[in-house]
Amino acid sequence: MKQQMWLSALVAACVTLLTVGAYQMITQSWGGTKVRVEHIDGTPARSAVYTVDENGNPVPLDFTATAEKVMDAVVHIRSTQTRSSADESGSFGMPEDFFEYFFGPRNRGQSPRGGRPSPRVGDGSGVIISSDGYIVTNNHVVNGADDLEVTLHDNRSYKATVVGIDPTTDLAVIKIKETGLSHLAFADSDKVRVGEWVLAVGNPFNLNSTVTAGIVSAKGRNINILQEQYAVESFIQTDAAINPGNSGGALVNLQGGLIGINTAIASPTGAYSGYGFAVPANIVSKVVNDLIEFGSVQRGFLGITIRTVDANLAREKDLKVVKGVYVEQLMDNSAAGKAGVKQGDVVVAIDGQAVNSSSELQELVARRRPGDQLTLKVNRNGSEKTFTVTLNNRKGGTELIAKASNDEILNILGIELEAISASTARKLDVPGGVRVTALHNGKIRNQTQMREGFIITKVDGKSVKTVGDFTQALADKKGGVLLEGRYEDIPGEYYYAFGM
Repeated sequence: MKQQMWLSALVAACVTLLTVGAYQMITQSWGGTKVRVEHIDGTPARSAVYTVDENGNPVPLDFTATAEKVMDAVVHIRSTQTRSSADESGSFGMPEDFFEYFFGPRNRGQSPRGGRPSPRVGDGSGVIISSDGYIVTNNHVVNGADDLEVTLHDNRSYKATVVGIDPTTDLAVIKIKETGLSHLAFADSDKVRVGEWVLAVGNPFNLNSTVTAGIVSAKGRNINILQEQYAVESFIQTDAAINPGNSGGALVNLQGGLIGINTAIASPTGAYSGYGFAVPANIVSKVVNDLIEFGSVQRGFLGITIRTVDANLAREKDLKVVKGVYVEQLMDNSAAGKAGVKQGDVVVAIDGQAVNSSSELQELVARRRPGDQLTLKVNRNGSEKTFTVTLNNRKGGTELIAKASNDEILNILGIELEAISASTARKLDVPGGVRVTALHNGKIRNQTQMREGFIITKVDGKSVKTVGDFTQALADKKGGVLLEGRYEDIPGEYYYAFGM
């Protein structure tokens, strides 16, 4: 019996060896490849309850403390505007779909025939940045509003006044009369890293004090949503849910520091689909300080037109680098040109910080004022050169603009003006006037149908011949304003009324 068992075992072993040997011979002759599948065992699933900060210290991944800290400093803003019949299509200076995306459904201002237009109401968010009632929000939340009502997290309600607006960054500062308020401190947005946890706090769809969590998806995004001539877009992108009503709300890190102001969403439907964009805190801080101190933003300019360098541009221009910002043209009185920068140079760093895109360069320059100095490192035909640039203001000088200046009034109205020539005055048979050379978001575009090229000859019946005459006529003006003037290409007198 034992002999039979041993014989059976020996036969089985021989069959196994022969089978393995035959398989190897066949696979080798066919050029086959052996595949080894490995399994990892003994790794139980665990909850991710900790993360680490930039110093490697463990930090609890718990949003409750941050949410409690932040919610008291985020407010609900209700904007009310009585729209004139001349502006039936406008929406606080923004396209209709833009208004819907960020404010959501609201009263469209329709009224019975012959009656006064009913109020248009929009809802947004804001962030308290000081204990004495200064609040930062988006320009598109407050621009053109006749009445602003701010409601705190504890349901206290206040009327607010506009301190200043900056359409180029879509930011605004408003103020309420209160002290001892909870507020948020600005964090250094340069230190924000892609993949970092963040919270978005605001009032989407009138759901007050809503907190959502996500990560930083990207930095330095330009989505071409701001239509201003000198627009600055270098957004922080996040997948934290942002919806209509979140505009002007807070984007914070897990320490409760303000790293951005939620401004825009990318969506085919107008609701959250994974992409939200916030103005970085370092830009917000600079704009806020300027608006509070000067009433308008003190913007420094390099005086160049630029393009982001990529492989195609590098081939087209025979560049020696594939990253950086290409200097396409030098403007008149260019600050960069005076320092030695030339057309065709590639800016690769500013003050030692690498720049890889136009939006990054715009962000770094937008934080500076006229008269500030920057160190530009450029690549010129494969060689690196360094230049110290003193930034200009928009007019080519280096001086700051005083508070309550002409530029502040023009910024509120959303217009650029120039005095007409003597020959134009004779042609139109007028003593003089100022021509509207550009229209931006502001009271005139929001409340009238004026178009560029209109020549203003009178303000409330008083003749104006220079830009100074015009702004002086509107200094400390409250209530209604009537502008009288002409177009060169259209006969007759035209009148436009709006409220200050």
